[in-house]
Amino acid sequence: MRQYPFVRTATIFLFFLGAAFRLPAQHSIAREWSEAVLKTIDEDLARPAVQARNLFHFSVAMYDAWAAYDTTARPYMLGQTTASGFTCPCKGVPAPKDVEAARNEAISFAAYRFLTSRFTHSPQASGVMTRFRDMMTKHGYDYRNHSIDYTSGSPAALGNYIAQCVLQMGSKDGSNEENNYSNTKYQPANPPMEVIRPGAGQVQDPNRWQPVKMRRALDNDGYPMLECRCGGKPLWMLIDSIDGSGRRLTGTQSCQTPHWGRVTPFALKRTDQKVFVRDRQDFRLYFDPGADFLPRLDTAKGAGSSADYQWNYALVAAWSGLLSPADGVMWDVSPGAMGNVSRYPSKLAELRDFYGLETGKDPGAGHTLNPRTGQPYTPLQVPRGDFTRVAAHYWSEGPNQETAAGHWLTLLHYVSDQPGLNKKINGKGQAVNDLEWDVKACFVLSGALHDAAIAAWGVKGWYDSARPLTALRFMAAKGQSTSPQEPSYHPAGIPLLPGRIEVIKKGDPLAGAKNVNLGKIKFFAWKGPSMIADSTTDMAGTGWILAENWYPYQPKWFISPPYSGFVSGHSALAHAGAEALSWLTGDAYFPGGLGEYTVKANSMFLQYEKGPSVDVTLQWATYRDAADQASLSRIWSGTEAPFDDIPGRIIGAEVGRGAVQFARTYLFKDRDGDGVLSDEDKNDADAGVK
Repeated sequence: MRQYPFVRTATIFLFFLGAAFRLPAQHSIAREWSEAVLKTIDEDLARPAVQARNLFHFSVAMYDAWAAYDTTARPYMLGQTTASGFTCPCKGVPAPKDVEAARNEAISFAAYRFLTSRFTHSPQASGVMTRFRDMMTKHGYDYRNHSIDYTSGSPAALGNYIAQCVLQMGSKDGSNEENNYSNTKYQPANPPMEVIRPGAGQVQDPNRWQPVKMRRALDNDGYPMLECRCGGKPLWMLIDSIDGSGRRLTGTQSCQTPHWGRVTPFALKRTDQKVFVRDRQDFRLYFDPGADFLPRLDTAKGAGSSADYQWNYALVAAWSGLLSPADGVMWDVSPGAMGNVSRYPSKLAELRDFYGLETGKDPGAGHTLNPRTGQPYTPLQVPRGDFTRVAAHYWSEGPNQETAAGHWLTLLHYVSDQPGLNKKINGKGQAVNDLEWDVKACFVLSGALHDAAIAAWGVKGWYDSARPLTALRFMAAKGQSTSPQEPSYHPAGIPLLPGRIEVIKKGDPLAGAKNVNLGKIKFFAWKGPSMIADSTTDMAGTGWILAENWYPYQPKWFISPPYSGFVSGHSALAHAGAEALSWLTGDAYFPGGLGEYTVKANSMFLQYEKGPSVDVTLQWATYRDAADQASLSRIWSGTEAPFDDIPGRIIGAEVGRGAVQFARTYLFKDRDGDGVLSDEDKNDADAGVK
């Protein structure tokens, strides 16, 4: 039976802290459900904003089922009125004889009832439902119990009732879940790019997002194929039009969740919204980076902020040329040499000093010592081309395709399993048991990620900016913008970078028969998916290619994300997640001062090409170091530009800080019951008092 390239392989080796990753033998019921959710997201559609919402609603179901039996913590929804105006009435929950047993049962029924409803239309729905039923059966719960009469004292009924409320809340939150989260009013400004053809197609505005179209044909066995012309000759690649998690889509992308700024948040304040109107549709932004970061290309004169647009995307093309270990460049990728960025740019002009156009790095100076051991971090030398490829793929949608939001829940699980972690909320007060830690940590983290998705996709929807695939191919078709005295000049073209971006001249191997490509732009870049016939043996490598055929470092079944680039969703989610984990653990550093993820040489981790050529370990001292690496990975992958990245980091960090402060009003004592912590309440919260 033929398998598509995205099918999981048993040869992937996942290593944490230098040893094969193994879960402890015993976990709380909340952790077990969290693991089941991550597996389900892996099998579901790759919709980052939607999955962030799913995680948040899931966390609310578990948290309220736990808090219902607590005398101090305040439920988020049960007996409350949410920010969307939804009220979940509660007449009081009878006290159980065994609180922990009641919590386990209520959490399980809340999770089961919510998840089976939310994922009923998942592409793998049959297997998903079996997974959830097996979880219930494993713990002796009758999943056929649909009672919602929680006043009877039944924890199962309480769980069912909470799930019902969460689902009702979701139906009123502006996501348009009932219509599969679609936004029928959105119309792309540009006709789709048929990616297998040279160039960007009929681009009307290179400042706006362009959908990607995959023309399909069938091979002799009836499988979909794509034609790719390289050097004037057609090549055929096995492919289907599917999303990042391997699900079938139509041949042309639809813009994903451009309306997400209207979704009800966790901690974001409606009073902070700005409302913009385009095409008779409202776009709601909680944060507006605006002209401080977003350059625009003047296609006629190259005026205004065109030079910044051109430089940002030229850097993406230049960094694409770093994706091969064959160049012999070695990097020390330990926390002693990477991370610890002291400040981020505050405006567009500062980006040029932050990103190393030639080096492929940011200005992170690393950490002199591991503060937990008092010793320097051990240097870790690996080929630059292996590191950038591994990081690009690792942070893409998570090591197991959990999407960017689910990836941070995976990191929470990793942190929770480290022996150096003391499970104190905010690192203070008394340590809590595993169940309380897992429930509260998931609630805080998921709330931050949900808000980050709302903030980031709100900006994406309004500004609707281009992706590098469109910008680079478009500028390259115009020519070079460096010198009017040189051939192929156009003010809206791409700047020349010797050794990276050049004009094809006579005698160049890329000039082609009868010099058909003379005067065109060429990139020294990753050679693209057409160079990979067998991902177990082939590596595309880097070299000179026609710029009109440039591809991001993405698999051939997922060329470019189905939403705009500005601002980076990865950066926003990562930095919100980093703020949440820092607050939850009361420590900016990973337990022991070090977090790790090791990929074995030639392990098929990259999935769509051979590699890495050596063992590569991603290491981070702090949660923010990990978030910064996630942000850089999108530029290494060729899917985002620097101006997408930095405002995403800034927004994510601010969202994360706001989310954890808001979460405190639920986790700790609120003497007045007004949802606001007084100074006395905050002192208790800081001390971890329950």
